[in-house]
Amino acid sequence: MGSGGSRAAQIPDADRIRRETGFSQATLLRLYHRFRALDSNKKGYLSRVDLQQIGALAVNPLGDRIIDSFFPDGSLRVEFVDFARVLAHFRPIDDDTGTRDPKEPEPPNSRMNKLRFAFQLYDLDRDGKISRHEMLQVLRLMVGVQVTEEQLESITDRTVQEADEDGDGAVSFMEFSKSLEKMDIEQKMSIRILK
Repeated sequence: MGSGGSRAAQIPDADRIRRETGFSQATLLRLYHRFRALDSNKKGYLSRVDLQQIGALAVNPLGDRIIDSFFPDGSLRVEFVDFARVLAHFRPIDDDTGTRDPKEPEPPNSRMNKLRFAFQLYDLDRDGKISRHEMLQVLRLMVGVQVTEEQLESITDRTVQEADEDGDGAVSFMEFSKSLEKMDIEQKMSIRILK
């Protein structure tokens, strides 16, 4: 019978991925098995169609945007290392966060990196600001037909106006972060099984 360690050795660059993502060996192995199950044609990478098989993304109003985050710079395929890196944003915060070396980069699941991830779901044109139009698109996805277009535009205007401190008509990352400072983003952007 093989040990968990020998199975983890099958994962390309397992030690480096664990260091970068903070995933335990057991979680990384579960993710690798899930990755391989999603790779229905056994290509060794995932396509957009493969990721659309994930039920939770299919019913999430931002599912397409989350899937887009796996494909930065127009890439058409996701290798396992990139799959793990994106999912690391959803790993719950460790209880021992005070022991992190300040010289090391912030872990992907830090509050600031979770906020950056959320921000890029809104900032479609990647210009570093969430325009009124981008905010309206996201809110339209999230509420669907539950409110009228007039109500939706009013909510959008209020949301942008409240967050837009410099009066440029858009929400920068810093304004976005400040507007969410009281929200428990660590909890809302965590998936328990990714410990």
